[in-house]
Amino acid sequence: MQKRTLGQGLQVSAIGLGCMGMSEFYGPRDDDESMQVLTRAVELGVDFFDTADMYGPHHNENLLGRFVKQSTKTPKVATKFGIVRNPGEYKRSLNNSADYASQACDASLRRLGIEQIDLYYVHRINPEQPIEETMAGLAALVHQGKIAHIGLCEVSAETLRRAHAVHPVTAVQTEYSLWSRQAEEEVLPVCRELGIGFVPYSPLGRGFLTGRFNSSEGFETGDFRASLPRFADDAIPTNRRVADVIAELASYKSCTPAQLAIAWLMSKSENIVPIPGTKRLQYLEENIDAIQVSLSQEDQIMLEASIDRLPIKGERYTPEGMKGVNA
Repeated sequence: MQKRTLGQGLQVSAIGLGCMGMSEFYGPRDDDESMQVLTRAVELGVDFFDTADMYGPHHNENLLGRFVKQSTKTPKVATKFGIVRNPGEYKRSLNNSADYASQACDASLRRLGIEQIDLYYVHRINPEQPIEETMAGLAALVHQGKIAHIGLCEVSAETLRRAHAVHPVTAVQTEYSLWSRQAEEEVLPVCRELGIGFVPYSPLGRGFLTGRFNSSEGFETGDFRASLPRFADDAIPTNRRVADVIAELASYKSCTPAQLAIAWLMSKSENIVPIPGTKRLQYLEENIDAIQVSLSQEDQIMLEASIDRLPIKGERYTPEGMKGVNA
């Protein structure tokens, strides 16, 4: 597996693994299968696992803790704090206070069974709590050796600059894919300017860009995509055209649509590390093989131009899910 370097010298596998779906949001969980996926990911050279305290809540960190305890190779772990929610509820509140960050960090360390978190993100920004105070609290955790690097999620360019002025930010994690390119407008340029890495989540559009969805029927119980605007019956026919464009170029490149979508992200910059999430061995291996797909500048231009001509119908999340986005 190739390596890439995010900000502040954090070197990780060129493709990481998003672990959220192993705990919730995408239907029933199967811990045994998830452990097999984690094991196989390490065998394939993946050493960058992404989780958060709110996934489960807490189940995902506990699961990774079990894996780390038994694994002969210790992956780099990125986790997050700041979203507070009750089990079984999508409703959430945001807490970015330094005191809460310290408490949440200690709890994550216990669940993960590690002495230091490699990359600790503010999961969502609460605009009512000064980012300077949050960063000062996180800087204290770095000084204490509890975290190695600081990250921010779904942050605005202005807030990112303010945060980085207090303590260097290593990575920004934001949804970024062929149907969610808002980060290109302001955030990615600031990341390039300040030497901050970028970690795209949902690089496959929650599976939509693979061409799997022709209707909103068939979601398993607990699959939150059934409530998302882009997966609604009146939106799918419009959005399906984006998946069709990706499928056409993927056929020409002799790869799958998923591999093309991941390869496109990796072609944008050397410090972009996508974290496609899966709880299935089949999809894990398919996603990792995207490392073999090479896109020329002409491929990129053609793909982007074709998609730019198409409308995208629906917001990324419901209003509840948009809390703290671009704050």
